[in-house]
Amino acid sequence: MKSLFLTTVACAMLGTAAFADTIKVGVIGPFSGPFALQGKNFKAGIDAWLAVNGNKVGDDEIEIVYRDIPAADPAKSKALAQELVVREKVQYLAGFYFTPDAMAATPLLQQGNVPMVVMNAATSAIVTTSPYVVRTSFTTWQTTTPMATVARESGVSKVITLVSDYGPGIDAESAFKAAFEKDGGKVVEAIRMPLSTNDFSPLMQRVKDSGAEALFAFLPSGPPTLAFVKAYNDTGLKTAGIKFLATGDLTQESDLPALGEQATGLMTTFHYAVSHDSPENKAFVEAASKAIGNPAELSFPAVGAYDGMYVISKMIEATGGEQNADQAVEAVKGLTWTSPRGPVTIDPDSRHITQTIYLREVAKDGDHYINKEVKSFEKQGDPGLAHVKK
Repeated sequence: MKSLFLTTVACAMLGTAAFADTIKVGVIGPFSGPFALQGKNFKAGIDAWLAVNGNKVGDDEIEIVYRDIPAADPAKSKALAQELVVREKVQYLAGFYFTPDAMAATPLLQQGNVPMVVMNAATSAIVTTSPYVVRTSFTTWQTTTPMATVARESGVSKVITLVSDYGPGIDAESAFKAAFEKDGGKVVEAIRMPLSTNDFSPLMQRVKDSGAEALFAFLPSGPPTLAFVKAYNDTGLKTAGIKFLATGDLTQESDLPALGEQATGLMTTFHYAVSHDSPENKAFVEAASKAIGNPAELSFPAVGAYDGMYVISKMIEATGGEQNADQAVEAVKGLTWTSPRGPVTIDPDSRHITQTIYLREVAKDGDHYINKEVKSFEKQGDPGLAHVKK
């Protein structure tokens, strides 16, 4: 028996989708609560794209419908996605800061005939849960793997890993260990921290006692990363010469003013830095800074959202504004363009984004701090897809 959801969606589609001149895009993200700045960056990226390109594709007008999910909440995410598809009749779902929220919504895509464009959530497995998922952000495997190469090239042979205990954190731990040990290094201890952890001093003592030459860390961007970096400094690990290795989540630009001098010299690998030197990025930063209001708050979720809107515009163009998820997704497989972050491609097989990953060092630039790009790892796909259990 067809579900009530499927029947409702089918009726809605017959009534409106083929002749719609307004294309609704439903965006789910943290627009309030402790991660509100990440949602603010989603909106800044979307607003920047609309400011630069206008809100029309052909004769069709784009309307953004936002829904707030302050912290990871899969049940709420699923309910919001269903409401957007059934009641608001959106033709596209987008956003999704946290992996559990994206994973909860993917079962609705086929029933709703709706593609999902993931603008942040970073677990490799998301794209495998539905053929209607396209990613314009990054994965933790993608940003972590080059850091293992950096560690070995700098002479580090023993590392302790500290990661948040959820999908992306476990991906980061697995990615670093796989690449580091393949290159002859050793992970002496692997620590998984509850997402609610905010006192990191006891963990820093374990780092000291482990005999590791470096720590590799992954936490979701937000308030906990500030406390983590502070604990690294306050417990003397930095002065003791224990290297700090992480993905760029821990040094997002909006946190650098608060981190200040204690962040100087921290090395991270990531897909984007606001300081990236290109004409495309300068134009993006100008538009996104106006959209967000305070340029110091601009960070990486904005570029995922900006590029996500580009992909959605190409889907609308390919379908002539009609609701056809298969045709929309097919149209962007292999799509290549120059993003504010550099050259990117939607991999035709995985629907994940191939891009350059940069080694960055926190440095002072005038009166503020930046993530200064010091090395590039070009055309990086997602190594994590090979490890996803089918």
